[in-house]
Amino acid sequence: MSLTDSSKNSQPEADISYIIQASLVGNRSRVAIKDTKDQDHLRTKGFGTKEGSEYILRPYEALYLVHSGRLNLSKRTDKQLTFNTLIEIFSKYDKMILTRFLIYRDLKSRGYVAKDGFGFGIDFRLYERGEFGVKPAKYVVFAVSEGVDLEASKLALIIQQIERMGKESILAVIERRGEIIYYKAGSMHFKTKPSNPPSINGVWEKREPYVNGP
Repeated sequence: MSLTDSSKNSQPEADISYIIQASLVGNRSRVAIKDTKDQDHLRTKGFGTKEGSEYILRPYEALYLVHSGRLNLSKRTDKQLTFNTLIEIFSKYDKMILTRFLIYRDLKSRGYVAKDGFGFGIDFRLYERGEFGVKPAKYVVFAVSEGVDLEASKLALIIQQIERMGKESILAVIERRGEIIYYKAGSMHFKTKPSNPPSINGVWEKREPYVNGP
């Protein structure tokens, strides 16, 4: 598996064959799909989850589908919402929604199915093509923004917890220009001097910039 195998298109292609209709419900951070045909179509492509009697898209999934022209999203006024308007709405409930979208879009552009992770900040369970719904996720991708302080002990703990689950850790570093670089993270090794940073075993090859913002 390599995250360097990606599409060169600047516009991501959603794996959806027609335009889905959806609406904002509840606290306006929930995106509901009413039509059962649409629900089934999204489910087979790895989008959304069943929550009680509703079929719900995660905000980053809705943003991806709107951005790729495969989702019409409206609120009670029946006014269709634009991508930028949705960013404004979702950011009221999640300050990191744009970062989640950027990583999700990048992973989808490479042919993977990405689902919510295990609560390590911004993280996704990652499935290779054809494995979603068939095999458990083998990888967990978690994000760190360039220039944001992250304690080495916290990073080591995240990696250890992921490894205990029997999964492999992938660190997504978001550079200031919006480029995303992936590192395969293994066991952490510390030097005797606390000033020395930990080393991460293995690095995934840097690819050409793809994500430059929506």
